[in-house]
Amino acid sequence: TTVKGSQFKKPFLEFSGACAGCGETPYAKLVTQLFGDRMYIANATGCSSIWGNSSPSTPYTTDDAGRGPAWANSLFEDAAEFGYGMLLAQKSIRARLRDELTEISDNTDNTELKEAIQGWMDTYQTGSLNGTATEKLVAALEAATGNNMADGQDSKAAAIVEETEKVTAVVANSADNTTGTSQAAAENSADAAALNDILAEKDFLAKKSQWIFGGDGWAYDIGFGGLDHVLASGQDINIMVFDTELYSNTGGQSSKATPTGSIAKFAAGGKAVKKKDLASIAMSYGYVYVAQIAMGADYNQCVRAIAEAEAYEGPSLIIAYAPCINHGIKCGMSCSQAEEEKAVKSGYWHLFRYNPDMKEAGKNAFFLDSRLPSLEYQDFLDGEVRYNALKRANPEKAEQLFSQAEAQAKERMEYLQKLVTLYGAQPEA
Repeated sequence: TTVKGSQFKKPFLEFSGACAGCGETPYAKLVTQLFGDRMYIANATGCSSIWGNSSPSTPYTTDDAGRGPAWANSLFEDAAEFGYGMLLAQKSIRARLRDELTEISDNTDNTELKEAIQGWMDTYQTGSLNGTATEKLVAALEAATGNNMADGQDSKAAAIVEETEKVTAVVANSADNTTGTSQAAAENSADAAALNDILAEKDFLAKKSQWIFGGDGWAYDIGFGGLDHVLASGQDINIMVFDTELYSNTGGQSSKATPTGSIAKFAAGGKAVKKKDLASIAMSYGYVYVAQIAMGADYNQCVRAIAEAEAYEGPSLIIAYAPCINHGIKCGMSCSQAEEEKAVKSGYWHLFRYNPDMKEAGKNAFFLDSRLPSLEYQDFLDGEVRYNALKRANPEKAEQLFSQAEAQAKERMEYLQKLVTLYGAQPEA
């Protein structure tokens, strides 16, 4: 969960199939480095679904054990509901397996198996620990059923053969005990079958990290209803929004994430109204982890926010600033990470984290990770064609809209500073 530590982990995104310098793929790669061996991804249609799976190739991969992100795409508008369904299905299967393991634990004399089941139960909701506990549980189950026998017999067949031999020996010695021994053999065979039923679904034992990937066109506009529904559910699910501030995949149309003054299709004269505040909408629930990040501006904050969001046992929303080729960055897309840093230092984009767990503990729940601007806001706008083009075509309107945008950015910073106080540490009663 540190910058250095994350880079020693295998990325489960092998290559970027996006435009050179795309701001989206570095975030996806980082998430797979942190959680890739236990991830489920529901991907909204858009840029991230195109570079994420342009059949017959896919950048997602597996490790030597065959583990890697389980990725799927449904439609543009229903990615949130699609990912929610993945989560509920996984929860239902694990809950049933938990009940079956509880019954097994209550009725077995196998100490090692009991301890393995208890270790799995203790870490049931903790993804970072449950994987190791699951490996120990699977090993104990295999040992109990004889799956690791040298002769390689099928475990169910081996159990039946063993019990049959016991019954035969007892019958030969004492016909009076036949009935009782047969019942015991049947019970033992049933126990072996129950263990093998668990092993047949061992891939579902470990807690998965459920993610929903999508762009701002999906999150702010077309898929917002579903996204809001999932956030309101209170379920343990993670949403990553790659915010390019327009519909990138379909040619650069304006979205509700497009800021004041930006030129885009359907806003050729510069967008006249300000950007939708998706983060504040999510924070209003009080139980949603919310973060706004920009990798190139603060690597530590980026990694920390993603790690905190995944560890939080509830819904989380991460909004990631993603420079796009449609922005017309003057220094080129090779500067996309540096452009993220400029966006933050000019006050154009703000970094923060809201963690409900901290609020429950009576501690500071809101962290404003951005500092006061050290670069000129207008200079940042002038460095991108989506703004500069308006300045060249209509200087008067550009001055008006850019002044509004700068004022809105300052108001936003003041608002975020107030949240630091609002969600500050609570005094003890």
